[in-house]
Amino acid sequence: MPLWNGLRLTAYPCQANQSVAAILRSLTLRPSLAVISLAGVVFAGCASAASLTVPPTQRSTQTAGTPRSLGATAATPVPTGQAAASVSDAWRYVALGDSYTFGTSVKPHDRWPNQLVRALRPDADLTLVDNLATNGATTGDLIREQLPKLDALNADMVSVLIGVNDVVHNVDVDTYRMNLRAIFSHIASLVPAGQVILVTTPDYTLTPSGADYGDPSKQSARIKAFNAVLAQEASSAGMLLVDISTVADQVPTDRTLVAPDGLHPSGKQYAGWVDLIAPQVREMLKSGT
Repeated sequence: MPLWNGLRLTAYPCQANQSVAAILRSLTLRPSLAVISLAGVVFAGCASAASLTVPPTQRSTQTAGTPRSLGATAATPVPTGQAAASVSDAWRYVALGDSYTFGTSVKPHDRWPNQLVRALRPDADLTLVDNLATNGATTGDLIREQLPKLDALNADMVSVLIGVNDVVHNVDVDTYRMNLRAIFSHIASLVPAGQVILVTTPDYTLTPSGADYGDPSKQSARIKAFNAVLAQEASSAGMLLVDISTVADQVPTDRTLVAPDGLHPSGKQYAGWVDLIAPQVREMLKSGT
């Protein structure tokens, strides 16, 4: 019995002039001819034969955070996967990361992965299968908690934005580099490297509450150093890196780019990120790299 998107699909029989609706009511299993399509179930030999599409399985996500990590505050759970118009053609997208991807302090539709999916339509059919990002996540947390969940999601595209909590928790640069390599290697075993989107870490010290998480000048320098390591490892892994600093660095002169918590990006800032990310993803989807 084939398994599709977490649901078992069974070949159901057709009797003379029996409608699909009647089969669905009875669901009596007898040997007969039926065809299973990628989009759902096709009942062959039925009156008014039709193809039925099973929507993508919805999944819940973890919302636990690490105390005193950036974004370790109560937040609304990330919504589960968004159904695409055509399951057979849709690219399955999974987001990994910390509070910047989780979308702390903004509404679900303002989170950048959600905005990215909307920005690509109708040109590209991308389904956000799951947002596995959690508040306060470090690279170590991503390895332990998010990568095992990614294994079962059959992703076609993965995004990663991780590093700010490594900065906050004084993780050294070499450990960050090694963790990135472990993350990229694991993802590359599941998804082609050309279908992985990496995003730089914004400089949180520019926000009104940034000074609450370490000396601003020191932490700002560490963020730049970590982003440089990310760029090096992205190049080595053959993965696409999108630098969102041109938008994030406008925070000192435009406070509407900051969420009400005074620390995280607002939906407006995330929209600016998507303006940079979407063209890269659109080209990737077109080429089918």
